[in-house]
Amino acid sequence: MKNSLIVLGIAAMAMSCATPEESKIDYTTMSDAERLEAATEMARSTIMVDGHVDLPYRMKVGGFTLQREILDVSVRTDGGNFDYPRTKEGGLDAPFMSIYIPASNQAIPGASKALADSLILMTERLTETFPDKFAMAYSPADIEANFAKGIISLPMGMENGAGLEDDLANVEYFHRRGIRYITLTHGKDNLIGDASYDTTGTHGGLSDYGKQVVEEMNRVGIMVDLSHVSDNTFRDALAITKVPAIASHSSVRKFTPGFERNMSDELIQAMAKNGGVMMINFGGTFIDSAYAAGAGKVREHLVNYMVDNGLSRTDSAFQAYAAEYSAANNPFPTVERVADHIDHVVNLVGVDYVGLGSDFDGVGDSLPTGLKDVSMYPNLIAELLKRGYSKEDIEKICYKNIFRVWKAVEEYAASRK
Repeated sequence: MKNSLIVLGIAAMAMSCATPEESKIDYTTMSDAERLEAATEMARSTIMVDGHVDLPYRMKVGGFTLQREILDVSVRTDGGNFDYPRTKEGGLDAPFMSIYIPASNQAIPGASKALADSLILMTERLTETFPDKFAMAYSPADIEANFAKGIISLPMGMENGAGLEDDLANVEYFHRRGIRYITLTHGKDNLIGDASYDTTGTHGGLSDYGKQVVEEMNRVGIMVDLSHVSDNTFRDALAITKVPAIASHSSVRKFTPGFERNMSDELIQAMAKNGGVMMINFGGTFIDSAYAAGAGKVREHLVNYMVDNGLSRTDSAFQAYAAEYSAANNPFPTVERVADHIDHVVNLVGVDYVGLGSDFDGVGDSLPTGLKDVSMYPNLIAELLKRGYSKEDIEKICYKNIFRVWKAVEEYAASRK
């Protein structure tokens, strides 16, 4: 049965590939309405993978635990950027569920692994509660099979290798639990290496333990994720890994000078040489330095306004004022800016090394106009078509590039057994 589903999935994927006739379509000559219609059809008929969606931690922050009912994302939700109806509207098929470990957990031995286990169970519970809508996915083949059935895949990546604690055996443990990439660090340096947000430079890059972690990830078949790491950690990891790496949710540093969390041209070129894929983060502070600079000033003003007027963030009067003030004083970037980041990577190294890593449910109210939630991917695809991207290019960005890396990691791991 499983093999037949995989065959169906492969067939469906083959059907989504551009025919010679489709590849000749000049989307640049279409009207905006026609192009959006074509983009919407493309999004819904093509497998789409997003490298980073923070739904599990959104549920935790919302007070949902293993002892309570999970957030019902089978229906349209008022908050957040992700739910089933909007996912289907936008054509998203495989959002990597982020098993996010805050850097603060690193100060408590055992806390990082315990939280990772909890969020994995919460993700699994989603698929058990809504089996007609969601299913776990541990490989590209699983995603293809789920796609053929019209079910949303929930692959998992661990954001912050602190979840491994100080035990190398946990790499294989988390592979068994379904983790398919590990972001080596997060907000602070950890036992593995140095983080981009931390200026301490504890290890000068990867630690000796971190080098063993990368090798073990290669051995068991977990993708090495270099979002959040310092430049030195990035270079060290690429020097050690025997397979392509990813950046699950990073953007281009050219548009945010001095922001080490994003990738420099040097690192983009190094990742392409490695055969990896850079998945573009949609967050406003990641894609536009002017917006990032303005966000801090707006935030300070709004906090003062709340205090001066005896309001809270949940008061409707404050929310209305905040929306109006923010729009007037620091307008959101637009979907075009995300396309600029994709353009930059493509112009620098080619279309084979870029993907989508939205960071939905993880970047708060900073998302660009036209990309506010998972229903809006067609707006980005339409913008890329307007700029001359082909259907085959879109397929590479949506899933073929990340599948190529993932399969290479699987094949290397299989060869080590």
